[in-house]
Amino acid sequence: MAKYSVLLVDDDEKLVQLLKIYFDKEGFITYTAYDGLKAIQLVREKQPSIMILDIMLPEIDGWDVCRKIRRENDIPIIMLTARDEESDRLIGLEIGADDYVTKPFSPKEVVVRAKVILRRMHREIVQKPSLQIGNLYIDFIRHQVSKNNEVIDLTATEFKILELFAANAGRVFTRFQIVEQTQGDSFEGYDRTIDVHIKNLRRKIEDNAKEPKYILTVYGVGYKFAEG
Repeated sequence: MAKYSVLLVDDDEKLVQLLKIYFDKEGFITYTAYDGLKAIQLVREKQPSIMILDIMLPEIDGWDVCRKIRRENDIPIIMLTARDEESDRLIGLEIGADDYVTKPFSPKEVVVRAKVILRRMHREIVQKPSLQIGNLYIDFIRHQVSKNNEVIDLTATEFKILELFAANAGRVFTRFQIVEQTQGDSFEGYDRTIDVHIKNLRRKIEDNAKEPKYILTVYGVGYKFAEG
């Protein structure tokens, strides 16, 4: 099973470390930040699966962090706050938060909420029977890809990578994230092996592998699937 990653953001370092212990126990890869600017930087660099975000932060508060991230990323966000006010919850949801937890809370509850959101997202991807993108047709049920109505022969790993990209069009994935999402703990190779899979995928699905229109390189970061 592929690992998920979480970014924990709060200016209370003890709280962050406590949450980290609980997420680590559940097998998450954890990243931590104690201010808004660092949080935005880590989202761009690490592309975590989910983010736990406090509202009251130095540099940039949680509201603005959420707004900025939502302009470029659809990562699930659980907001944390010390105030139990309906207006705060509504603001959080309106600007793109997926859930809302009021302090004090049980760290275990936060982990459970995160896992529920991630499971729901995974089910939505898996349950989608097919996807038409340009001249590509991806059948998620049959694990089959066609180009211009002709079936393309993909390896199991190539299909997993294409499925991940197609279900998250526009999202940038690092090589390590592609490995963890498609291979999980069973993968024993170096993450640069992903470059070989991408090269082979491009050769099979692109009209011109040297000028790809589907699988795009984000230099210094990784790869993404074109939107639209």
